Amino acid sequence: MSNTAYFKEHFDQMQRADKGSNLFNIREKAFNAFNLMGIPTTRNEEWKYTRINTMFTSEYQLDSADSPSPFTASEIEAMRLPGSAEANELFFINGHYNQELSAIRSRSLVVISLDEAAGNEYSGIVKKHFNHSESYLNDGINALNTAFIQNGVFIHAQKKQVIEHPVYIYNITDARVSAVLSQPRSLVYLDEQAEIQIVETYTSLGVSESMTNQVMEIVVEQGAQLYYYKIQNDSSFASQVTSTHIRQVGKSEVHTVTISLDGGIVRNNLHVIMEAPYSESRLYGLYFQRKKTHIDNHTIVDNVAPNCLSNELYKGILDDKATGVFNGKVFVRKDAQKTNAFQSNRNVLLSDDATINAKPQLEIFADDVKCSHGCTVGSLDLEGLFYLQSRGIPYHTAISLLLQGFAVDILEKIKLPSIREYVETLIAQRLTLKAS
Repeated sequence: MSNTAYFKEHFDQMQRADKGSNLFNIREKAFNAFNLMGIPTTRNEEWKYTRINTMFTSEYQLDSADSPSPFTASEIEAMRLPGSAEANELFFINGHYNQELSAIRSRSLVVISLDEAAGNEYSGIVKKHFNHSESYLNDGINALNTAFIQNGVFIHAQKKQVIEHPVYIYNITDARVSAVLSQPRSLVYLDEQAEIQIVETYTSLGVSESMTNQVMEIVVEQGAQLYYYKIQNDSSFASQVTSTHIRQVGKSEVHTVTISLDGGIVRNNLHVIMEAPYSESRLYGLYFQRKKTHIDNHTIVDNVAPNCLSNELYKGILDDKATGVFNGKVFVRKDAQKTNAFQSNRNVLLSDDATINAKPQLEIFADDVKCSHGCTVGSLDLEGLFYLQSRGIPYHTAISLLLQGFAVDILEKIKLPSIREYVETLIAQRLTLKAS
């Protein structure tokens, strides 16, 4: 059976069994859109450098919402991040939120099912903000996620509350028996003057092919502050399409860091929609790919309101036969006067076989703005390498020092000490492997 036929069969079964869902009609509309658009190919400009259709040659399985956790306590413990004992932990197993494994330690943090939120006192928020991402992700992949929403979550940071414990979100896929398609979905709402720190990770077990098609939508109200960190260090059998859609509907601050170190084919969509005047956003990213892996970072900063500030810096290190894509777009709408928007992408190629496709873009429809963008691609600083070696530092150690220096201004943007040290350790291990 083809994946398309399997999706249709599974979708019909889900809808028949879940007719009372508050999301029933939304799922129906999304599946119709998926049937119309299908899986994007390289003919689609937004997917020109990423052959996502090759990821759907495997016969993926979709777990049911009531499937038990396939992991032992020791396996779960090995996946936990440093500082987990003092964090709110949310576990998604094969795309489904697992309440039994999760732990909510902050009293001012509400975590409930998305379906429940669509039918209780939060229904107004869900109706107003849910699935806004489809306006920016008009493709079959986003529609496929929406069509199969089951056990998604609604996360609410309450008004004037600083969430004292960070929120760790673990996206875990069990591919030990068969190929698996996981589709986590979440809606995060930061009420006025709330503050939250979110860390997302991705882990796959097994050697069967797996794919994670994840969508997170975040709404940031007046005076709120969001710190969002994504860490990707999965196996070469695991591919991902992750979409993070952030709306600043009130004057607010957004700070994001995306760290991509491993995985098969990885596509990251990051959108920041600045709808309120005087909002600020900062987007940082580091990708360090090797072997035949592929990383594709697509970012959008959409300045809808005036007097906003955005600063974007992505750095890439590509080795062996790895390929990278950076496609960064900054929009400045007609009414967004006094916008300050800056974008930079810098890349280091460690191998003649490594490739980067960079496409920074500005679309400006206002006349009183300060905007800039730029991109660099090069090799290691040979003069710096020679200098270090002339001081008695071994060749591979000198390379490691130069690469650490290249990455440090991204890593220091991670405000959580335990997470920053964790990422630094991962990069140090990567550099050690290269030296050996």
